[in-house]
Parts: sequence; C-alpha cells; structure tokens
Amino acid sequence: MFAYIVRRLLYAIPILIGVNLLTFTLFFVVNSPDDMAVSQLGEKYVTPEAIAAWKKKNGYDKPLFVNAEGAGLAAVTDTIFFTKSLKLFAFDFGRSESGRDITTDVSTRMWPSLAVALPTFIVGIWVNICVALLVVMFHATRLDRWAVFVFVCLMSISYLFYIIGGQYLVAKTWKLVPISGFHADAQAWKFLILPVLVGVVAGIGSGARWYRTLFLEEANQDYVRTARAKGASEIGILFTHILPNALIPILTGVVVLIPSLFMGSLLIESFFGIPGLGSYMLDAIKSQDFAIVRSMVFIGSILYIVGLILTDISYTWADPRVRLN
Repeated sequence: MFAYIVRRLLYAIPILIGVNLLTFTLFFVVNSPDDMAVSQLGEKYVTPEAIAAWKKKNGYDKPLFVNAEGAGLAAVTDTIFFTKSLKLFAFDFGRSESGRDITTDVSTRMWPSLAVALPTFIVGIWVNICVALLVVMFHATRLDRWAVFVFVCLMSISYLFYIIGGQYLVAKTWKLVPISGFHADAQAWKFLILPVLVGVVAGIGSGARWYRTLFLEEANQDYVRTARAKGASEIGILFTHILPNALIPILTGVVVLIPSLFMGSLLIESFFGIPGLGSYMLDAIKSQDFAIVRSMVFIGSILYIVGLILTDISYTWADPRVRLN
C-alpha cells in the first residue's frame, strides 16, 4: 500500500508540472504582462509610464525565463517564471494585485467553504442514495415512472432558481433563517441551513437518478436473482447485495468531489454572501486579479489529484478483489 501511494504521488508530479506550465503559458505568454497592466489600469487613460510602474509594483518587469543581467542563480531565480510559477510548488502564493497575502486569504476562507460544502456533501449523498434505493424497491411501478419524471424535471431547473426560490420562500416569506451572510460564531448554523438545503435539493435530480441507474444495473445481476430465489427479502437484497456491490462507481463519483469541498461553490457563496474560496475565486475573476486565479488553479489541481488517489485507495476497501500492485 505504501509503495502504491508513493508511486501515485510520483505520477502526480509531472501532472502538476504540466498544469503549472500550461497556466504560466496562458497568463504570461498568450496574455502578456503588458496586457494584464492594460486590463488593470484601463485602456482609455493608460500610458507607457503607468504600465511600467504597474509591472514593477507587481513584479512583472522581470524576464520570463532567463535574466541575462543576473549573476549566478539570480539568472534563473530573478525571473517571472521562478517568482510567479515555481514558487507555487512551495505553497508560496505571494500577494494579490491588491497587495493582500494570498496564503492568508486561502487559509482563512477555506473554513467557511468547508462549513457549507461538507454538510451539503454528506447530507446530499445520504438523501440521494436513500431516494434511489426507495425507487429501486418499486422498480417498474407507477412510483418508479413518476420518480424518474420528477428527477428529470429537477435536473432541468436552473441552479439559480433553487437559490432565489429558497431565499424568497424560506428566508423572506417564512423568515426562518437569514437571507444571506455569515458569522463564525455559535450562531453560524443559522446562516448555513439555507445554503445546505438549497445545495441538497438542487442535487437530488441528477444524484438520485444516477444512483438509481447504478442500483438497477446491479439488481439485474445473477447473484441478485439467486438471492431472490432463496427467499431473501427485498430490503435485505438492497442493503446486503446491491448497495455494497455498487460502491465502486459510487466512490468514483463521490471522492473526486473532494476538491469542491475546499474550493467552495461559486454561486452558493456569492448569492448567500459566504466569504469562502468560491466567492474569492469569482471576485478575483471579476477584478482580473491574475495572481489569485493562478494560485487557485494550482490548489485545485493538487486537490483533484489527491481525490483521484483516495478514490483508488478506497477501491480496496469497497471490493477485496481489487489489489494494489
């Protein structure tokens, strides 16, 4: 197991290097520092002096890869590639265009994102699996057909409808919870109920329909028919045969969602005023803060790779036939 984890971590290194190089190319070759300066300063009143001053202030006045004026290691380290790209591997994210420390912002904002995403993740999976199992119990009946119809309808509704509808109905009309905001204290749960509820309800359509498909595929296997022939109850078949054997695809879809727990949800955090990483990323895109966007892309890449490794490791727990060689 240890050797497998080490091997997968070594495989992740070239992937991270590739993502880093691609991000660097998009931000500094396709979109040059001069272009970034113009977008920040505004095209109408920008001058060459203002561009040069902005580039110097943000460290974009250096050569891209090799500094011919530098002596020794400075020829490589005193470049944009080293200061803005390679330092990401040491988790040195530097400062944003506005001068804020990105590492501090990320470490502060990840907790509100987790406070919303983690209960939404856990409750959503539990609700979707329970609903799917209930529908599978009544497969090929009127309940099953109506359930599929409802799932498709829920999938067809925009995510914004759930957010705005939830805010209007639960917060404004019923006045059960605050309409938006966030406080990191004992009363924080009041601000989390509505975002979590919206996230769970919005995901029932696609989630329950996908789990239903997985369970039905297992329900048509020979071992299920054998269990029925032996007189096993439908509930026993669901929980002792169908559900355990469907864990492999379930884990594949669940564990890869781990990056979203830390990165947050752009829409949820923006509409509910939650100061998480999702709104942090969206604000950076709006203000064209390229330093934050680069850092968030790198963090997202690392989390995604970690999610894939955890997925492979969890296979051995779900299915003993899988062996890590």
